[in-house]
Amino acid sequence: MDDVELLESLAPAHDALVDAIGKVVVGQRAVVELMLTALFSDGHCLFIGVPGLAKTLLVRTVAETLGVDFGRIQFTPDLMPADITGTDVLEEDRETGARSLRFVQGPVFTNLLLADEINRTPPKTQAALLQAMQERAITASGHTMRLDRPFLVFATQNPIEQEGTYPLPEAQQDRFMFSVNVGYPSVSEEEEIVRRTTVGELPAAEPVLSKERLLAYQHLIRSMPISSDVVSYAVRLSGATRPGSQAPAAKWIRWGAGPRASQYLAIGARTWAVLHGREVPTLDDVKKVAPAVLSHRIVLSFEAEAAGLTPQGVVEQLLTEVR
Repeated sequence: MDDVELLESLAPAHDALVDAIGKVVVGQRAVVELMLTALFSDGHCLFIGVPGLAKTLLVRTVAETLGVDFGRIQFTPDLMPADITGTDVLEEDRETGARSLRFVQGPVFTNLLLADEINRTPPKTQAALLQAMQERAITASGHTMRLDRPFLVFATQNPIEQEGTYPLPEAQQDRFMFSVNVGYPSVSEEEEIVRRTTVGELPAAEPVLSKERLLAYQHLIRSMPISSDVVSYAVRLSGATRPGSQAPAAKWIRWGAGPRASQYLAIGARTWAVLHGREVPTLDDVKKVAPAVLSHRIVLSFEAEAAGLTPQGVVEQLLTEVR
């Protein structure tokens, strides 16, 4: 299949994924759209929401619809880095008595990794994911091992329970392309959830996209053209969050987004456009992904927190100020 045919099949593939996910997960359409945008952009995603909102179910369902290897780590305070990356075990040959070390791969060796309640483990253990998320590789026992592509980390975080949790370091947060807030379902959606989950067997997702096709789509999107206006807008939007910015909303920000935010704004806008049937992204596509890209990359000032402002609200204000 050439690039033209691949591009023409991308929007229908996106629609098929949305339909397959919708058979298992009720509602959360905005969350699904951002998740798929991160997925096709080859970017990691952080989901923030209270327990019971189907965050884990959503990630597992996406893995099933893609037919990729799925791994899950339940983050706890006693989790160690070796529990993520793997460890050496001592083996003895029964015939010769010779002993040797063999590396046993950890759950990070997968395609789609669910890091459940990632903020429940100390920063030392959280940092075990940094190299994997940035370089798609793991260094253990003095050797660097490449991870199979695709490799994506979808993490969940509970925003309300602070006891026994550890805030994600800024370096860790910056590795996530998107931070997505998962809200409560509507009344009609919750009624449908109750009907589906209390009668008979739960519906199962069916694969609609292969691993090879996903990799081809990711490569295609990265090679798509993007206008200088979109790049300039993405850079100016990120720059508006930094100290010294002339944007009025910048007064509420103590620390802003780095260059990685500009990169993710550009690739996110490109992916959002092609997933919805448009070859060339516009400034509106940048605005669609901007809250998810920027909200976890800015630190509000004490005045902003005292005024009850949120990072999402400040980003929305910036979108009206940066032309």
